Amino acid sequence: MINKKYMIKVKAMFALLISTSIIVSCVNKDEFFELKDRGGVGPDLWSTEGTIQLHLNRAYDVVMPQFLFQDHTTSNMQGRYGIHFASDESFFPNADSWAARALGMGEPLDNHSVFFTGNLYTGNAGGNKYFDIARCNNAIKYIPEGTLPRSVYRQYLGQYYALRAMVYFELTKVYGGVPLVLEPQSPDYMTVTGRASAKECFQTIVRDLDSAMVLLDGITFPDATGRGKITKAAAASLKAKALLYWASPQFNPRNDPKHPYEQERWNVALQANKEAYDICIAAGNRLHSNYATLFQTEGTANPEVILVRPYSSSIERRGHDAERRSRPSSEGGSPNQGYRATINLMDAYPMKDGNRISTTGAYTYDPVMFWQNRDPRFTATFAYNGSVWPLSGKTTRRQWTYVNAAQESAGWGVYCKRFSTASLAAGSVPYTSNLGGNGMDWIEMRFAEVMLNYAECLNETGNLALAKDLVRQIRIRAGIEQGAAGNDYGLGAATSVDAMRDLIFNERFIEFAFENKRNADLRRMRRMHLLTGTMSAMTIETQTSGTRATLEAVVNPTTGQMFRDNLNIEDKATYLTYFKPYSIVQPISRPYSVPEFHYFYTFHNDFVYSGVNIQPTIGWAGGTFDPLD
Repeated sequence: MINKKYMIKVKAMFALLISTSIIVSCVNKDEFFELKDRGGVGPDLWSTEGTIQLHLNRAYDVVMPQFLFQDHTTSNMQGRYGIHFASDESFFPNADSWAARALGMGEPLDNHSVFFTGNLYTGNAGGNKYFDIARCNNAIKYIPEGTLPRSVYRQYLGQYYALRAMVYFELTKVYGGVPLVLEPQSPDYMTVTGRASAKECFQTIVRDLDSAMVLLDGITFPDATGRGKITKAAAASLKAKALLYWASPQFNPRNDPKHPYEQERWNVALQANKEAYDICIAAGNRLHSNYATLFQTEGTANPEVILVRPYSSSIERRGHDAERRSRPSSEGGSPNQGYRATINLMDAYPMKDGNRISTTGAYTYDPVMFWQNRDPRFTATFAYNGSVWPLSGKTTRRQWTYVNAAQESAGWGVYCKRFSTASLAAGSVPYTSNLGGNGMDWIEMRFAEVMLNYAECLNETGNLALAKDLVRQIRIRAGIEQGAAGNDYGLGAATSVDAMRDLIFNERFIEFAFENKRNADLRRMRRMHLLTGTMSAMTIETQTSGTRATLEAVVNPTTGQMFRDNLNIEDKATYLTYFKPYSIVQPISRPYSVPEFHYFYTFHNDFVYSGVNIQPTIGWAGGTFDPLD
């Protein structure tokens, strides 16, 4: 029986969904259009390019992932997003509550407390992904019935197919099998029925992306108006990624190369990933020359970008607040814990020759001078105590991270540098009144991910040499040294499938630091439940309470330069004169422990009761749906 209150809400939301559009780029934000129900409208609506573009812009707006921590209110941190940020990468607020509640600490984690962007009945953008799917369904159904020539409408249709696939992929990653709604529904009776198997969901995702690739073949978008649009290369890369998931341990837990059916998944994934790699190469995609400026380089100047959400600091409501959330308070920031690195993440970075910090190589890891002789991506990602971090146009500015450092408030051992703009003045950092900030684009997928996805498939199907070559290219771009004979940029020790699998897994951890991929990788590889104990971070303290006064004594009243700004922190004796070796702190007080059945969540009870035959997931209360069936 359908909940009447729910149906009223669905009808209201559906009317809102199909009647308004928020513009993604270069379109007046006040432009709206009205779409009546199917019984009272002719095909002319889907025969006008401008109208379709407005509708498509709104689809992008609700489907394309956004810059991290942008609309995460206290309730949303526990609801829509907290579940997605829990990992060993950073300290996203409340992310640990999932682990604690799973252990019976506090309010139990049950079927009524699991939320994700698939079953929240709110009017917020993306609040219920089935309304986003409905938007795509309408376009896929009715655009071909319009009067636009196929040569014109296929670019729109291809993008809608890819966007629908993106929504279903995100849902399937979380639930393992979801209701498949592939046709428009009447606003008088809109509901979801049953849960398709994970296999059926992946088949649908791949079919949609195959359609997108065909429709978008030969379509090019000018950079000025096409930034952020899905291309054939993007669709191929999404398809390859989906098939990688289907072959991976989350959906293929035995991962047994001796089992023909399970190995065939890897063969299919390999074929798709090779195709995506080749299409991207043909389209001109390649690694950007400088890892440190990946996010600061936009448009055609960055050939690594495959899929992007464009932002602007000057167009109202098209910006974000990432600069403020990662910048130190001394330069106009208000650092968010989500950008605070764990010891796990910092220790994952190898030395400059590619060897792990626990491995003997050309360089020896020093836990006091922990930043020295590390993979260059370490200093591209972290600002450590006393390091040079140009901000607000100050090219020689140094960042101090010791506890109670003058002008700072966070007290973190390191800051994340990846999403900051060196030239942006401190006063322009906040995103206020829907304007400002740095306007940096969010890169959802880049060529390095295509390469590592492909490398993983190669490794799992026995081609270790080519898998190494792809990782080698990424490490060369990073600036890692080749090392002595046999070292091979730190790849020499990976002589088996298992060893290379672990190396690629770790490579993803550091290559995509703070790019919101770690949680999904832990789940995909079934390694989330292996995280145990309390996550920890780094803090730096001065040698004595009086040392701080010495460090902060002003030596140049004209410039405000302090004694600390002239210290040679690269000299260990000097460093230890003023600072202690770093201490480990545990901001998250509860142990991290996630049960294995959490690899697939269950739908919130409201969704179950309001739909038809929506079975809870095995492992959860009343669970009968097997995500692996």
